[in-house]
Amino acid sequence: MARTLIDPNDVKGAWAIIPTPAKDNASDWRATNTVDLDETARVVNGLIDAGINGILSMGTLGEAATMTHDEKLDFMKALVDAAAGRVPIFVGTTCINTRDTVALTRQALELGADGTMLGIPMWCAPSLDVAVQFYKDVAEAVPEMNIAIYANPEAFKFDFPRGFWGQVAELPQVVTAKYIGVGNLLPDLAAIRGRIKLLPIDFDYYGAARMDDSIDAFWSSGAVCHPLVTTTLRDLVSQARASGDWSAARAFMGRLGPTAAPLFPNGSFKEFSTYNIALEKARMNAGGWMNAGPVRPPYHLCPEPYLEGARLSGRMWAELGKALEAEK
Repeated sequence: MARTLIDPNDVKGAWAIIPTPAKDNASDWRATNTVDLDETARVVNGLIDAGINGILSMGTLGEAATMTHDEKLDFMKALVDAAAGRVPIFVGTTCINTRDTVALTRQALELGADGTMLGIPMWCAPSLDVAVQFYKDVAEAVPEMNIAIYANPEAFKFDFPRGFWGQVAELPQVVTAKYIGVGNLLPDLAAIRGRIKLLPIDFDYYGAARMDDSIDAFWSSGAVCHPLVTTTLRDLVSQARASGDWSAARAFMGRLGPTAAPLFPNGSFKEFSTYNIALEKARMNAGGWMNAGPVRPPYHLCPEPYLEGARLSGRMWAELGKALEAEK
């Protein structure tokens, strides 16, 4: 399938991270065909109508590790069909080894996905040369597929050091990356030399955009709690960059920031990562904009106090969205 690779400079704005919506019985390991395809189409259309610039899917909270192969293909097709070319669709194709990853990436390309959100196979903690070679191999095997590196240190037991970014920046297929934190942002930007668009999380976007002008896109799982919050952040930062007046964007972050705290048990990202899927889906279900459904096993178990914190985070995000609607 012929395709022109995306220019990293064309990756802009608000990119929604979406879960794989699940049917009511999905927490039962005996269940089959657990993907709610109708909700998938509704969410994709709703996000596009709300002005979201791109969609990333099938990462951790997207439950790529717990869906069957057929479920993955069904979900990919539903995403692509619903988007109908209006925004880029990146789907997770990470498997436990390179050969299966290549095979699934080829199938995603054939289904019409624009790219893969690609993490490192989860088993052994990878060395630098192993991590780099994995991306080289997938890029060589499926040269027409855009790659968004899924840079999650907790999930993949890898710190994604500066040396990694310098090497993968040589691959034209690697156009963007789902990025966490801002502590190493400037050294990593120096390493990639403008060849990869780094996407910070929504909560870090304001700060990252002020650190470097190249940061003009971000990812947001909160988009499916209420997309207006995500697009408002995008627009206020864009306006601030154009005018040089950051006061409105800064004030908005004062409203958005508090919604994050209840999501992280005991303020710990590591603890959050242990229960990531259950917490994020609880947050999204409580937000009320989409029905993420239950969690697929074995990650459906989570302490109730942690879940209640996630629900509070989702309700706070949704309330901010409703307030923004009233202010329009």
